[in-house]
Amino acid sequence: MKLVKKATPAAIAVLRQATAICPSRMKASDGLLPSKTHILQSPNSDHNTGLAVDLTHDKLGGIDCSIIFEKLKEDKRVAYLIFKGTIWSEEKGDRRYTGSNPHNKHLHISIKPSMATITTPWFPWLGTPKVINKLKAKVKPLPKKKENI
Repeated sequence: MKLVKKATPAAIAVLRQATAICPSRMKASDGLLPSKTHILQSPNSDHNTGLAVDLTHDKLGGIDCSIIFEKLKEDKRVAYLIFKGTIWSEEKGDRRYTGSNPHNKHLHISIKPSMATITTPWFPWLGTPKVINKLKAKVKPLPKKKENI
C-alpha cells in the first residue's frame, strides 16, 4: 500500500460539504490522513491511500451519522462505511465491526479508487450550503493620473 501526503478530492469534499451545509457542526473526530500511530495500528487502512474520511457525529449540529450511514449506502462512490460497531459494504451488507475503534464518535467513509476525483454532493438530502457572511465590496475608482507637461 502506497502512503500518500494528500487526501483525494472526493474525501476532502466530504468534510468541506458537511461544513458548508452545517457550519456550526463539531469537527473533533474529522480526519483524512492518518497519524504515525494509526499507520502502525492499521497498515492497510484506506486513510493511508487518501481514500478515506472520518466525519464527526454531531446530531445537534446537523450531522447525524446514523442517518448518513444509511443514506450513503446508495452512493456508488462508497467502498464501505463504519459506524457504531457496524461495517457495511455493498458486497457483504451490514455486519459487526471488530476493529479496535468501534467508530462511535465518527463515521468512517472509504471511497472506491475509481471514484477518487468525484466531488458531486455527498449529502443532497441535507440541503444546500448556508451563506454565513456575505462580503460587499465597494468599488472605488483609481485616482486620476497627473499628466506631466
